[in-house]
Amino acid sequence: MWDAEKHRAGELAPRSSSRRTIYRLFRRSLILSCISLIIFVLIRGIHVPSEYIDKFKQANVGHQTAESASPLRGNNYNGAPAAVNGRVPLEAHIMSKCPDAKYCIEELIVPAMAQVHDKVDFRLSFIGSVSNKSSDVSCMHGPGECVGNMLMLCAANLPFPPGSKTQNKTPVVRSLGFANCLLASYTKIPERELVEDCALEFGLDFGALNACVSRQVDEADDKRAGIDDPDKDKISGLALLRTDFKRNAALGIKKSCTVRVNEKIWCIRDGHEWKDCQPHGDETSTLVDEINRLHDNSGSS
Repeated sequence: MWDAEKHRAGELAPRSSSRRTIYRLFRRSLILSCISLIIFVLIRGIHVPSEYIDKFKQANVGHQTAESASPLRGNNYNGAPAAVNGRVPLEAHIMSKCPDAKYCIEELIVPAMAQVHDKVDFRLSFIGSVSNKSSDVSCMHGPGECVGNMLMLCAANLPFPPGSKTQNKTPVVRSLGFANCLLASYTKIPERELVEDCALEFGLDFGALNACVSRQVDEADDKRAGIDDPDKDKISGLALLRTDFKRNAALGIKKSCTVRVNEKIWCIRDGHEWKDCQPHGDETSTLVDEINRLHDNSGSS
């Protein structure tokens, strides 16, 4: 009997050793996967300061009623008033494939928004030319820039949550984060991989973005759409872009990036330098102080 037990133990030993080998291989693979994930996160980074996102999470962004969400919506398409609930109008006029736009958004707008997002009505708008005889548009850095502009406009104006039939639009923390993500690699705009990565990072529906940009209906066609038109509620990137171009032309804004506060020019980034700025207007702290001052003087609580 003892010999039989030893024989069975001898049979089990190789199996036990095999299991230990498999376990070690699995553990090593798991460790390597974790290390790879950490390296990816460190390299990929995030394009909006974490404290900015944390503040929005604390305010339950994405789980709001229509009333509470409205100040956070993009307002490029709905003709919203300059100020919403006492918030200070803050606007950046850009071209999506412009290096000055990248610098301006990364170094001034996003850091300022991290501190005063709850006190401003932010708008990102775009500079270009439109034809009055057709639906044609023209962008300084080529057709790819027009697509990039439309992507950012569509992102700001898509229904939120994605796929819902609601008047709520994408919260600014997401649409601005998406725009900043694209601008970080502006030379690659509008490559599909870049757009998909940025959409995934900020919780946007790539299919909806693509449909919006692909819908070649201008603002006049939108007005003519009948009540029975099945697509009348769909957003058109072309209509958004033409409306934005016309508005910026009427305002006389031609430089990317032009920053306006309370509907007045605050600072311009052009030719890799700041120009025509308010004293120290290119500094985040100065912009934040001005927004706080205007907000406090408005009597808002």
